[in-house]
Amino acid sequence: MKVLIIEDERLASERLIELLKELKPELEIVGTIRSVEAGLLWFENNEPPNFIVSDIQLLDGTSFEIFEQHKPKCKVIFTTAYNQYAIKAFEVNSVDYLLKPIQREKLAAALEKIEEQPAISTSPAFDLDQIKALINEQNKEYKSRFLTKIGQRIRAIPTEKIAYFYTHDKLTYIVTFEKQKYIIDNTLEEVDQMLNPKQFFRVNRKFLVHFDAVSDIHPYFKGRVKLSLSPEIDEDIVVSSEKTPLFKQWLDN
Repeated sequence: MKVLIIEDERLASERLIELLKELKPELEIVGTIRSVEAGLLWFENNEPPNFIVSDIQLLDGTSFEIFEQHKPKCKVIFTTAYNQYAIKAFEVNSVDYLLKPIQREKLAAALEKIEEQPAISTSPAFDLDQIKALINEQNKEYKSRFLTKIGQRIRAIPTEKIAYFYTHDKLTYIVTFEKQKYIIDNTLEEVDQMLNPKQFFRVNRKFLVHFDAVSDIHPYFKGRVKLSLSPEIDEDIVVSSEKTPLFKQWLDN
């Protein structure tokens, strides 16, 4: 079985080859690539390998730039230093990944998966655009505070102190976990785009809530759910039947 290695760090490349040879002595290393330029040239002049082990960040760009022009039809194992959230981008594409520094047992498990499906596919191995979009989303910087005017003073409210946002009479309010309430200039639609979706969820047109503010969930009519928030608010907060599955999935992450 032929393997191509895309890795710009010499020591990391040597370590990877050493591990591969230990685990599968019969493997043939058909190339070791350190840059986008070298990768593009290699694919133009060689038959595709049985699988690829690829770092993402290379000397002159990313391996994604190679795969945009030469969509891999074989299995790919990405090696990455990305955080656990960005890794979900690979999971949804059924692509194997290894966190650096690479551990022998993790590499062995990835090779076992490859042996189960060794054939080269007729279609691309993964959705590259989806991977890039998800990684960019995970690496996006979210708003860390909101400004509110109190009399003649302006106060910054840290996002981590906010339990939920809601609208009333065309105004947008912040309610903190300490039961303080403030008015901000942004609409709820604008706020929704500024916040980390892992922490906040738009439960309906009036409320945007923090994960920790959801104290109870009650079954409601026609597949909907009704929420109790902390701090309490004297208003029924109902999640529609269309949003309820997404809301439950968000809570379960």
